[in-house]
Amino acid sequence: MPVTADLTKLVDKAFQDKTLDELVDAPVSALAGVSDGGAKLLKEALGIVTIGDLGRNPYFRTASALVALTGTK
Repeated sequence: MPVTADLTKLVDKAFQDKTLDELVDAPVSALAGVSDGGAKLLKEALGIVTIGDLGRNPYFRTASALVALTGTK
């Protein structure tokens, strides 16, 4: 089943026409608001290079789950 989503506010303009599979393999700097410098720091500190790496990172997943459990934004 195809999935469609409005990615205009989530990723940089150069990546808005990419498929979800392509976005998972895209550099983390493709996310809106993540600078090249921020992406470099994520790589150095946690080995995060792609959006997929970020989404699968156990620290980020744990933090996201804890926030979701609190019901806060």
